[in-house]
Amino acid sequence: MTDVATALQDPLEEVAPPKGQHGAAAWAIWLARRLGLAVLTLWLVSVLTFMATAALGDPVRAILGRDYNSNPGRVAELEALLGTDQSLVSRYFDWLGGLLTGDLGVSLANSLPVGGQISSSVVNSAVLVALSAAVMIPLAFAVAMISTHYRRKRPDTVIQTILLAMAGLPEFVIGVLLIALFATTVSQVLPAVTLVPLGGSPWDEPKSMVLPTVTLVLWVAPYVSRIVRASLLEVIDSDYVELARLKGIPEKVVMRRHALLNAIVPGIQVIALQLAFLAGGVVVVETLFSYPGIGRQLVDSVRNHDVAMVQALSMIIAGVYVVVNLVADLLSILLTPRARTAISS
Repeated sequence: MTDVATALQDPLEEVAPPKGQHGAAAWAIWLARRLGLAVLTLWLVSVLTFMATAALGDPVRAILGRDYNSNPGRVAELEALLGTDQSLVSRYFDWLGGLLTGDLGVSLANSLPVGGQISSSVVNSAVLVALSAAVMIPLAFAVAMISTHYRRKRPDTVIQTILLAMAGLPEFVIGVLLIALFATTVSQVLPAVTLVPLGGSPWDEPKSMVLPTVTLVLWVAPYVSRIVRASLLEVIDSDYVELARLKGIPEKVVMRRHALLNAIVPGIQVIALQLAFLAGGVVVVETLFSYPGIGRQLVDSVRNHDVAMVQALSMIIAGVYVVVNLVADLLSILLTPRARTAISS
């Protein structure tokens, strides 16, 4: 029991370098280990993605439809072109080799290179996620600080009740409610779908970006705010915060310089997790608002049995998850003196 309690109280042990390593060498070992885990994770995702898309069915049959049985010559030609005449293992390593060299394959829907078709969708989704994060992070921290300031009072109870209710709503429910309120039933001040000018981008019509952004913000902000509030409550009851109050430091300064800074590290991990959820949540939100991003493109590709497109988009989303969590780990250590000491000493 003592060993278990010690391990739970000292989560930094898992990031400590091997004994005898110091300074830059320790950081290099830590980073190499994290990168190795990231590569291993992506490889496992690639295996699962390939097996899942292979289970969607025969792409040649999906292309030819009724002509599959009546045109054996065309079947053989397409099988040789798509590589479906090879074993599953050979097809996987051919696909993985192309993925590592930047060759994402050819779309079955229009016979065009996948890379050229998803570049604009990736940019559109990145802008939507970045805009949502830029609104969500300060909003969540502000709500958490207000709630902490009024802890155990009526404003805190009201805020936590609202946050808990919102945290239980799926993103598509939030989106439908916003559409009803601002685009259809109650009022028509905002468009219900994303309007993209010919040859333009979604942000060329800023009003059409409002509802998708607000939907994502309202979906993830409650959870982040509740976690940050819990961290703040733990910090403000600590000895050094109480000492700052005894020295006569104003409460606003205590909250901003002492409590908030020490509550940022748990917040970073939560924000990283929610940003990763945003990358996956855009699938539903983009489909709901007809937003031209990777989420909507992924849904269309699955519907069309476009295997190469599904594989490429799935790996992009998985890559975002891995990179965001890797950056969060690095920031957490850089902002925690004890963690930095555990690695570099």
